[in-house]
Amino acid sequence: MKKTKIVLAFSGGLDTSFCIVHLREKYNAEVVTVTVDTGGFARKELAEIARQSKKLGAARHYAVDGKKQVFESFVSYLIKGNILRGGVYPLSVGAERVVQAAEVARIAVKEKADAIAHGSTGAGNDQVRFDLAFSVMIPGIKIIAPIRDLNISREDEISYLNEKGFPINKVHKEYSVNSGLWGTTIGGGCLHDSWQSPPDEVFSITPVEKSPNTPGILEIGFEKGIPVKINSRQMGGVDLVTALNHLGSRHGIGKGIHLGDTILGIKGRIGFESPAPIILVKAHQELEKLVLTRWQVFWKDHLSNFWGDVLHSGLYFDPVAKDIMAMIDSSQETVTGTVRVKLFKGNVTVVGCKSPYSMMDRSIATYGEGNLLWDGRDARGFCKIYGLQSVIARKAREKGDRSK
Repeated sequence: MKKTKIVLAFSGGLDTSFCIVHLREKYNAEVVTVTVDTGGFARKELAEIARQSKKLGAARHYAVDGKKQVFESFVSYLIKGNILRGGVYPLSVGAERVVQAAEVARIAVKEKADAIAHGSTGAGNDQVRFDLAFSVMIPGIKIIAPIRDLNISREDEISYLNEKGFPINKVHKEYSVNSGLWGTTIGGGCLHDSWQSPPDEVFSITPVEKSPNTPGILEIGFEKGIPVKINSRQMGGVDLVTALNHLGSRHGIGKGIHLGDTILGIKGRIGFESPAPIILVKAHQELEKLVLTRWQVFWKDHLSNFWGDVLHSGLYFDPVAKDIMAMIDSSQETVTGTVRVKLFKGNVTVVGCKSPYSMMDRSIATYGEGNLLWDGRDARGFCKIYGLQSVIARKAREKGDRSK
């Protein structure tokens, strides 16, 4: 009898380890595991994950490097859109999950799988992201989520694996950590209490009081909205973000807490550390102020924030996402230049900005008391017409009040 083949998104943690054994037993399945590195694994960790997969009985294991795809397909738009959810959080996990789901789906097609599985719980956002991505990319395929479907506790998972001959030591972790190219998120512990903050040791970023007493000055070069240089050194996206994460971390930059709405409609709260996103969004936003018109900025900000909501909510495959990405790309044609930033004691300060497309041009305007584009008579007429509707509204209100 032919075995059912199931492709599993595999992180190597307790939940997905449980999934391998459970899927093999319940479905008499040949389980193929896929780990997609979106920036959170060292080489030694990837090797250990592969060993764990084999030890638990997986038929094959795939390791996929998804960092470049994360940058090109998602991080680049998060930068171009200046997107920080709630004004603080750089949406690192939402971007990673789409890439991970897409790669797992690609291998499921390659393997001619009968079903596809993930280890998400029934409480969080990731179950929605994986389910929607799989449904779009492999319509009709059976999706299995054992942790969600069984509503099983971590203690029961450990007991099950021990019973099946795969001993797991009971390790109590107060906080769960998810690391990736675009940042690290921290959940659990006192973050479930909106009045409490986790201790410094939960974070890897240098505490502000221990950061250097001398500011770090960087020049970041952009081409059409994409960061391409640090201090005149040309760099690819993944290397540039990695470098800025290291530099920013030394200066205590990028640590924060985000409280917001989950996809399922409840409030959620996470800690995060994302030095590169905070630096790049602030620098890019300043460059846009220099080269874009006010209405370009106004409408791009509105649509970019909506695109961030679409990504966070697992709706990236809705056609509206590509429509908005086309608008964002169009807005970036002139967003080329260099931004100088100061990193100091947890703060990022823009101290200079220049661009060949600058709209702040001394050959056009003299900044101060005069201007080359109009004279005093033009200015007087503009002031009179510009405020005319306010004057008419005031007179109409007075006239109406008198008629009562």
